[in-house]
Amino acid sequence: MNQRKINVFVWAIAVMLVIAPIIGTSSAMAASAYKIGGIFDSTGPASFLGDPEKKTMEMMVEQINASGGIDGQKVEAIIYDSEGDPAKAVSAVNKLLHKDNVLAIIGPSTTPTTLAIVNFVEKAKVPLISCAAGIEITSPVKPWVFKTAQSDLLAVAAIYKTMQARNIKKIGIITVANAFGESGKKQLVGQAKDFGITVVQQESFGPNDTDTTAQLTKIKSASPDAIVCWGTNPGPAVVAKNIKQLKINIPLYQSHGVASPKFIELAGEAAEGITLPTGKILVTKLLDASDAQKKILEKYEADYKAKFNANVSGFGGYSYDAMVMLANAIKGSGGDKEKIRAALESTKKYMGITGEFNFSATDHNGLTPDAFVMVEIKGGTWKLLDK
Repeated sequence: MNQRKINVFVWAIAVMLVIAPIIGTSSAMAASAYKIGGIFDSTGPASFLGDPEKKTMEMMVEQINASGGIDGQKVEAIIYDSEGDPAKAVSAVNKLLHKDNVLAIIGPSTTPTTLAIVNFVEKAKVPLISCAAGIEITSPVKPWVFKTAQSDLLAVAAIYKTMQARNIKKIGIITVANAFGESGKKQLVGQAKDFGITVVQQESFGPNDTDTTAQLTKIKSASPDAIVCWGTNPGPAVVAKNIKQLKINIPLYQSHGVASPKFIELAGEAAEGITLPTGKILVTKLLDASDAQKKILEKYEADYKAKFNANVSGFGGYSYDAMVMLANAIKGSGGDKEKIRAALESTKKYMGITGEFNFSATDHNGLTPDAFVMVEIKGGTWKLLDK
């Protein structure tokens, strides 16, 4: 090989050495995925919330990737279990923000765990779509925080409208001693006058209490027409059982925080006759064929059952709606978090599992009272009440 050929050969190798890393980097960039974080109570007392939320997020990511991803890029879900512990939720959000570098986060499952992390996502300027109900999550509006669960403001109004129709005037309330319970109590007390209702006794219980007879005895002595319990399992089931044991023969209303078959399982016979607000997912089969949500609900139910051999819940629906709206917001954003946030805030007329969402700069929950129906537990299942 003459010197000229040697020089050309050496030059070619040098060029390949220079461009190979570039080609490799470009290929890696093309293959990179949009990372989305999840924080759910996958285990622990609130796993009836977090487990279907986690599974639904995984299912939705799988479906999105099977249909080509978002703008041709795959989606990767990075999910942590908070176990219902605010401290563990904080640990999880810090991993997602600073180690995993996610574009957005779905969850957590509960109001206390969500409120524990909102300041972190606000500071980092990363969109969060919570699956929890407390109105404080989005009121006042925080630019980077949204939620898909129906607000307790709407839930209380739904309960009070039913009470009004039944001529209930005096109530006792018993609320869980955490952020969800405090938010519910604020709404129960604050809205009562608007519906001609008087709260004659207020009591509370701890999230892990196994007996509430002392509190219920006080409520009974105030002679209410009905009792409202505000919490998430297992506490509300304890309240229901204690009411039956004490032979307090007045109506018991529960919050949407127990709107799942798990509550009926925990409360047993004591669940009979309880009234509560819920999303339509629990009563899909009872909806009119003309209902705008029915086909969406039926598809979600079929997909979930086929994948997990389990029934759906409204809680999994919160994750479904969050994932669909987030995927829509990521389209065309190039992964820019501010563009994703702005697109979420501009979401209009998205009909999901929970209801029709219409976000705005002043409303990051975007639901109306139509997101709820009232149900009564009869014969171990749900009966849809007439409006």
